Amino acid sequence: MADANAEKAPKISFWKGLKAEFNKIVWPEKDTVSKQTVVVLTVSLALGALIGVLDMIFKFGINLIIS
Repeated sequence: MADANAEKAPKISFWKGLKAEFNKIVWPEKDTVSKQTVVVLTVSLALGALIGVLDMIFKFGINLIIS
């Protein structure tokens, strides 16, 4: 067990610690963010279109089986 009289490490204030951690962040460059945004939007639209097409195909197939 720890000694009750042992000195504790000084606590840094929450805001000073937050500021210190915030300064360690390496922010991406504007060009990188723009390129990644375009890729995310393109992939999202492509997947949305693929899901829409597959939905129509399945709907057609199910209607063909039921009717």
